[in-house]
Amino acid sequence: MIHLFKKGTDSSAPTLLLLHGTGGTEQDLIPLAGLIDPKASYLSVRGNVLENGMPRFFRRLAEGVFDEEDLIFRTEELNTFLNTASAQYGFDRSNVVAIGYSNGANIAGSLLFHYPNTLRGGILHHPMVPRRGIQLPDLTGIPIFIGAGSNDMMCPPAETEELASLLEGANASVEVHWEQRGHQLTQTEVNAAAAWYQNKFTS
Repeated sequence: MIHLFKKGTDSSAPTLLLLHGTGGTEQDLIPLAGLIDPKASYLSVRGNVLENGMPRFFRRLAEGVFDEEDLIFRTEELNTFLNTASAQYGFDRSNVVAIGYSNGANIAGSLLFHYPNTLRGGILHHPMVPRRGIQLPDLTGIPIFIGAGSNDMMCPPAETEELASLLEGANASVEVHWEQRGHQLTQTEVNAAAAWYQNKFTS
């Protein structure tokens, strides 16, 4: 997978897995890494699927309707890539925190839904429920921040609440932060995520 890796100055900090939204690239969320934890290493990945020339992490059949078969395949692909990248770059595979926006948040959520111990935590900006009707792994001790819009037309509040409920049902520790700027990722939402991260992952 096309990616960028930068080694941080704090070897004990989580490696931040950066996952862009539809039409983004591996460059997009690098500024967020600096705001969340400037000392951490980051691995920023570009999605392998193109939709009308726009990179994504998995295919969809329509807006809000995921291609479930492709989602499962691409989630496995990303999980395998993380295993390979951790060996290549020497970061702790058990200490990875995902930061995803929109489509990137959805693939991060899918990692949590499908693979135990793949992420130590997640910051999910405007995610949807990746799959329904499956048994989630035990997510005990996994802290998850969800940034959501109370007027987000792409990801309505009921979707956010359902995702939080499913994650909590798997024993994850979930915090939902609400904004009123639609599907937009705002500075105040990023600041809230940074404060949450500092509380959960730094001493």
